[in-house]
Amino acid sequence: MIELVIDQRRKDLGGFEVGRVLPFHSHRMVGPFAFFDHMGPADILKGVPRTMDVRPHPHIGLSTVTYLFEGGITHRDSVGSEQEIRAGEVNWMTAGRGITHSERFEDLRAHGGRIHGIQTWVALPVEEEETDPAFYHHTEDDLPTYEGGGMWARLIVGKAFGAEAKVKTHSPMFYAHWQLDAGATAQLPAEYPERAAYVVMGEVEVDGHSYHPGQMLVFKPGEPVLFKALQASTIMLLGGEPVGPRFIEWNFVSSSQERIEQAKADWRAGRMKLPDLDNGEFIPLPGDPVPPANPMS
Repeated sequence: MIELVIDQRRKDLGGFEVGRVLPFHSHRMVGPFAFFDHMGPADILKGVPRTMDVRPHPHIGLSTVTYLFEGGITHRDSVGSEQEIRAGEVNWMTAGRGITHSERFEDLRAHGGRIHGIQTWVALPVEEEETDPAFYHHTEDDLPTYEGGGMWARLIVGKAFGAEAKVKTHSPMFYAHWQLDAGATAQLPAEYPERAAYVVMGEVEVDGHSYHPGQMLVFKPGEPVLFKALQASTIMLLGGEPVGPRFIEWNFVSSSQERIEQAKADWRAGRMKLPDLDNGEFIPLPGDPVPPANPMS
């Protein structure tokens, strides 16, 4: 039933930690999901410096999906979007042929508070890797929920459990948030060939073994998976149809290494437009000792 267990690798981002799960060296993707970071939980003090923010940076060939349990993040991008995302909402940003964006802790800087969430990247199908960049924000009303039997569930993206989220996707997939009371059981059906579950909080039992926060369970295809919560637990479920192997380097995802090299050259040369409302600084390519001048800023 369980093909692999991946333990998160904690990384300090200069003020708070994230748990990196995907890509993993022996299992780089689950369905179209190419990246999975567990952000926080962390307490952000009022007046925290802007150095904690994620400055403008580029993406190609993917969609980023931001979902928060607590806190807020201000998103700005090069297609003109400015959006505060809060707990229970979804930011879906399609990079396609190229987009840049920033993520700022502006509300937390003003008031202080807690940040806790998940950020994922979804690889685009080959035929849509060069699609036009776009940004979509969805409130809780667009995300189907279910409650009963000691379980609360929200479908964040895609189709699953007989429901469909109102989030535009580019390939068959699902992404869901479960809250299970202690002792509750829930089943993940076998409708997609690639599926995984990530334990955010609590402890769950699957196939006679227990799993704790920071672990992703990657499942074999073809069998439903029964979960039992050994204590109150938060679980994220994800998967879908595979889109084929991808090269992943820095913030770029592509079916072509040559395309990634072109994106790196474009960023280094200042050919990728910075966010309209946040163009005063940017993150250089790893290894570049001095941020290059950007004529578009």
